[in-house]
Amino acid sequence: MGKLKYALFTGCTAKQSTPEQMMSTMAVAEKLDIELIELTEASCCGASHLQDYDDFLSLVLNARNIAYAEKHDLTMVTICNTCQLNTAMTKHRLDNNADLKKRVNEKLEEVGLVYAGTSKITHFLYAIIDDFGLDKLKEMVVTPLSQFNIAPFYGCHNIRPSELQNETHDTPENPYNPSSLDDLIIACGGQTVDYEEKNKCCGFHAELQSPKVAATLTGNAIAGAMDGNADWMVTPCPLCHLKLDTQTGHASHAIGREVSLPVLHMQQMIGLALGCPPETLGMKHHVTKVDFV
Repeated sequence: MGKLKYALFTGCTAKQSTPEQMMSTMAVAEKLDIELIELTEASCCGASHLQDYDDFLSLVLNARNIAYAEKHDLTMVTICNTCQLNTAMTKHRLDNNADLKKRVNEKLEEVGLVYAGTSKITHFLYAIIDDFGLDKLKEMVVTPLSQFNIAPFYGCHNIRPSELQNETHDTPENPYNPSSLDDLIIACGGQTVDYEEKNKCCGFHAELQSPKVAATLTGNAIAGAMDGNADWMVTPCPLCHLKLDTQTGHASHAIGREVSLPVLHMQQMIGLALGCPPETLGMKHHVTKVDFV
């Protein structure tokens, strides 16, 4: 197998609200000898909000981002569940609707681009599992996380809809009983925590419309992990991370009990297992203190 190389779609959050995710992504990529070409021309995926307001504009926006990956003749790798959903959904719709693809390309021609449908879209989680390989990752672990009970939090958008997820990734994923993040935790030497809320919504996308419901979802997720005796949580989505890491006060009030756990990005967990110095993983950027490194 040759060196893995991807076009990196960072999305908005990793460059602004969660810089530690971007830091840890690059640190892990360097450790694994994965080359990431950042798509600096790319823009927001629409965050599932533009999609509600102007569906066609969201398709043009995401097709434009994919077109930049196609220029590099590379698979696009995402590091946000919502970016993954919106980008992969755009590809699915355009690849299966010639008329819609033509209309989108008429708009892209105005900026000198064309969407061909030649680039695959995958999340960094599945790039590691499907392309790099968990067995190879296990061999590279220098600091096994065996002393930690780690609660995986999948979130919604990387495992649903299952038809799209299984079309996009080589690893089949059951949205009712996902296993990819659990498998990654085990590969890093950690002990997984199984709890009911691990594949539920974190509440992020309900925050503006119904903040109490959003806070309740956040609180229930953290409480479920705590009740499972977790030392910390890990998630592949920066939006889930924002809710679980920064909203513990609202979450505690919403469910009537104090909840708080360290929440790590998936890349930070991998980085710790690979022996990356904590400062290269942005461990000091968390709101809920991470005090075990």
